[in-house]
Amino acid sequence: MTRNGELSTADGRNVLRFERRLAHPIGKVWRAITEPDHTSKWFPATMHTELKQGATILFVFDGDQGAPTKGVITDFEPERLFAFTWEGEVLRWELREDGGGCVLLFTHVFDDRAGAASFATGWETCIGALETMLAGEKSAPDADYGPRHDEYVALFGLERGELTETEDGWQVRFERNLTKPQSVVWELLTESVVVGSQPPLRFTNGYVPAGPITAFEENTLLEYSCEGGHVRWRLRPGNGGARLVLTQTGTAAQADQRARALAAWQLHVDLLAQWLRGETPCWPEGRFEELERDYSEQLNLA
Repeated sequence: MTRNGELSTADGRNVLRFERRLAHPIGKVWRAITEPDHTSKWFPATMHTELKQGATILFVFDGDQGAPTKGVITDFEPERLFAFTWEGEVLRWELREDGGGCVLLFTHVFDDRAGAASFATGWETCIGALETMLAGEKSAPDADYGPRHDEYVALFGLERGELTETEDGWQVRFERNLTKPQSVVWELLTESVVVGSQPPLRFTNGYVPAGPITAFEENTLLEYSCEGGHVRWRLRPGNGGARLVLTQTGTAAQADQRARALAAWQLHVDLLAQWLRGETPCWPEGRFEELERDYSEQLNLA
């Protein structure tokens, strides 16, 4: 039984799955996943509800002055199944007897695939806190969010770029949840910015020649021209950190450069993620060539 979360798709939605064997009676675990005095110690929000099928749930985060988010209990079968929606997403907690303990199966159904690593890291931490509470121990602060998040990025293949053929050429696109707030990412990337001048070095890579900046919005957007198209960096708030959407366009005559662009930007964003984890990345010898071959095979260019 792996402790990693597993990601799949069903009916066009993403399904994140965790399974744990717990050395505790099923009744004890049921109380821990349903009763407010227990859930407050490990679940990410306080749940205000009546424990019955069809009841509305209000989710309140500590220190959040905004309106509560909402959900509905869709299934409630004592000591077996507790399932509910949360702003359109579905959370399902299932228990089954297993010797003197029980098995917990948790699934989270959602649409935002780029957020899957953040969800997996968050739920892994919550389930770990649940296990600690059941054992009667005190949870220690989690200091490994960044590295664990990026392990899930690799495990789920979320570092990969997408290629779209356009009316006059092509576009490569990367959408990546990062582990630091938007302002921190922007500060790491930027130096002085003037429209019409060259972009700061960390917005560029050595494989895509960079032209002058064509658009700029503080903390949010930087775009510059490149031969045959443009490169655009856009940041917004994401799950647990900033959400980056990075695109490059090219012309139909530059079709042979698509794999090169995909490889260059995947490597570049991976190095950015290392910087955000507080590491000083070393250039991975041969990694660009490996990625370019991989993307070429994927695009049938080899």
